[in-house]
Amino acid sequence: MTVVPQPDVSLIIGAYEAMPYLVECLASVEAQTIDPARVEVIAVDDGSTDGTGECLEEFAARAPMSVTVIRQENSGGPSGPRNVGLGKAAGRFVFFLDADDRLGPEALERMVAMADKNGTDVVLGRVEGVNRSAPKSMWGKSLDRADIYTSNIKFTLSAQKLFRRALLDQHGMRFDESLFTGEDALFTLEAYLRADGVSVVADYTCYYLVGRDDGKQVTKSGGYTLRFDSARALMKLITDMVPAGDKRDLLMVRPFLITLLPQFGPKFLTDSEEVRRHKFELAKPLMDAHWTPGVARRLKVHERLRLHLVAMQRADLLLDVVKFVKAKKQAAAVLEKRGTRLYLVYPHFRSRTAGVPDEIYLADAREARAFEGYREAVANSVPRRALRKIRRILRRLLPGKGFGAAAA
Repeated sequence: MTVVPQPDVSLIIGAYEAMPYLVECLASVEAQTIDPARVEVIAVDDGSTDGTGECLEEFAARAPMSVTVIRQENSGGPSGPRNVGLGKAAGRFVFFLDADDRLGPEALERMVAMADKNGTDVVLGRVEGVNRSAPKSMWGKSLDRADIYTSNIKFTLSAQKLFRRALLDQHGMRFDESLFTGEDALFTLEAYLRADGVSVVADYTCYYLVGRDDGKQVTKSGGYTLRFDSARALMKLITDMVPAGDKRDLLMVRPFLITLLPQFGPKFLTDSEEVRRHKFELAKPLMDAHWTPGVARRLKVHERLRLHLVAMQRADLLLDVVKFVKAKKQAAAVLEKRGTRLYLVYPHFRSRTAGVPDEIYLADAREARAFEGYREAVANSVPRRALRKIRRILRRLLPGKGFGAAAA
């Protein structure tokens, strides 16, 4: 009896109406520099009618690695095919490849090597957009072990990562098939939080995120209610897994900023009154449960102001702010406390009738540094206070010696 060695990677491809993009996707799989014996491909055709299934069958017949093709009725979203693939996977790691995207030739080899070198459970490979935008802030440098709280990896929660299969099996992790958008964010964030380490390959483009010109991009589809479903699920996961405090607030920034806030951006101006009311109704329980001062202070002023008005259920005031932001106007700055406090004058600043607290308009140091005249408040730091005390003592003991000027 021949013992077949366990593959390093189970490459799971969920495909629906993926032609002609699938052709380049599969070519990128064939071009992988990793030994084909170390890879198995599990491709799930999710009820396509455009030749996707036939293309996968042809690939299976010629590919140098093991390929399993599963053809099923349409499931309505990406979660079903990915879960089917996970159920068949035998590799030490799994990687989810969307059928309209493609891999860099060394992608699998580099990511597996990174995981093995560091013993980490999740590996992020650098992503580049092709005819669409891609996340950028987390690719500054490769990291053997990235901290989810201090790094920007929390801002890339797509499923196109290398996951250690033992981690997924240990916790029974699967994609939530009740979500039709944001299901990958829920899965990936849980993996980050449960993982024994997350690595980042930033010096090589592992994944090309391809923008389709036929309007069938899965991430672009779905109504606004699905976004609230996604935000609700992600906020619940964070609440369940991370105790209240700074770490939870840091992670909560992601669903508030990326998932919820866009519902109260320029599109809100063209929404009907009915839709606006509905959005506020959907947002209310989320704001009541999860909007905290710790989350608010980590946002820019216009982001914080809009979400504050959502929390206050003030659609009338929000419209003015959204118009101002859409016009890309630069808010005027008001400097106080000798330049150490800077307020940005967005609509309703210090309006008695609006009643928005000043602190909502207060810029943190990162945002305030762009304005002339601002200086960071250091006068009350412990070393400065101690230095001032020493100066006062020296002046009393040695009057007229000018120690204040010398020490300065």
